[in-house]
Amino acid sequence: MNIYRTDSSNADFQGLVSALDHTLAGHNGDENAFFEQFNKIDSIKNCLVVYINGTPAACGAFKPLSENTAEIKRMYTNPEFRRRGLATAVVIELEKWAKELGFKKAVLETSRELKDAISVYEKIGFQRIPNYGQYVGIDQSVCYEKVF
Repeated sequence: MNIYRTDSSNADFQGLVSALDHTLAGHNGDENAFFEQFNKIDSIKNCLVVYINGTPAACGAFKPLSENTAEIKRMYTNPEFRRRGLATAVVIELEKWAKELGFKKAVLETSRELKDAISVYEKIGFQRIPNYGQYVGIDQSVCYEKVF
């Protein structure tokens, strides 16, 4: 496994995000347009791509939400490579990178139905918080935070 730091102009990152968007469109159904507006990847400076034997297998990113808070976004693992700890490795590397840049905590939003994603976040110390920002009042969303 090789984890590569990049930005949203990376073609492999874009390809993985395209697969993520397709998956989420099916999952979100009629609500997809609401979530799509918050998931644009143009000009995200902090993105990761995980390669397994040269194949892009997983990705994730973060963007500043405030001076001290990074928001984790665009987490995805290709189904061929799931159950190998890649999502955990991505989140840990995103945390490390955010700390290097002076962020004090990370937050994220996911669907309450994505139990595997929730399991990853809780396993590495993220705590459930009230929904923040645009996710306040959105029943299918759950939000998490981890203070570094």
